[in-house]
Amino acid sequence: MELKDTIEMMQSEDYKERFKAEYYQLKIRLEKLHAMTVKYEAGKLEFKPTCSLNLLLRQEAHMIEYLRALEVRAKVEGIEL
Repeated sequence: MELKDTIEMMQSEDYKERFKAEYYQLKIRLEKLHAMTVKYEAGKLEFKPTCSLNLLLRQEAHMIEYLRALEVRAKVEGIEL
């Protein structure tokens, strides 16, 4: 799944569909950020980042917490992800 695949879900009248889109978007972004931080740590990035690895790792940690909160909420509300 790509971000563009979530557009229709984000526009849904059904909050569960919008919730799923939010979850999928976060997951996609987190996976891309994680891949970048791994390359950064390994010294294999194809570009010179303007921010520190530490800042990106902090962002990644917050995104992981957010993803977990969405997963717990989905269980509570009976939303199948």
